Amino acid sequence: MNRIWKALAPLLVMSIVAAAPARSETMLPNGAPVSKDLQQVLDRLQRHYHDTNSFTANFNEEIATVGAPKRQRQGTVSFRKPGRMRWEFSDPEKQTIVSDGETLYSYDPDLNQVVETPLKQALKSSSATSFLLGIGNINHDFKARFTIPQTTGQIDLLLDAKTGGYKIEVGLDQKTYNLISLTLIDQLGDTTKVDFTDIHDNVELPDSMFAFKVPAGADIVSAPASP
Repeated sequence: MNRIWKALAPLLVMSIVAAAPARSETMLPNGAPVSKDLQQVLDRLQRHYHDTNSFTANFNEEIATVGAPKRQRQGTVSFRKPGRMRWEFSDPEKQTIVSDGETLYSYDPDLNQVVETPLKQALKSSSATSFLLGIGNINHDFKARFTIPQTTGQIDLLLDAKTGGYKIEVGLDQKTYNLISLTLIDQLGDTTKVDFTDIHDNVELPDSMFAFKVPAGADIVSAPASP
């Protein structure tokens, strides 16, 4: 499995969780929730996850690898439960990542190479797999706390996967609970930050969007089985 997808998998997990519009709740005059109780926030996120069947968004990504220069990319993402997704990266490093719910395809046009991986194998942590397949639970799968200080105008959370391997910093809009920013920190200290904009939730997305056709002449590589 390529390094870029390993970073993106947990990011998509949380973009699914936070992208849906919230159900009606009482708000303070400044738009903040009446209670900043952590459990209330997590319960609301869980409702978001269950209420979200699909979404599309634009994103900007910044990857900071220890000992290497920062890299930036942008593109679009589409998701539909259960486990269907499409990431389209634009210049300077074009790439297409598609899942049809069973198989994950990663296409590098510069190499004209497609890497095929079973979705369950690509998402090695049980929490990530559960979320993408539609059976995850925030309270069961993550240890959570508010980050301090909080960013003005948003709710900031730190989610630590109970299975280990990564931590996720999440920034949510106080009024809508839409995802504003998300940062993944892995065990090596490498970080991947993604800012989402122009989010549209529960939109009609046809099966054809998640069907991958191998480009002419492309090499096909099957990812080795997990040990």
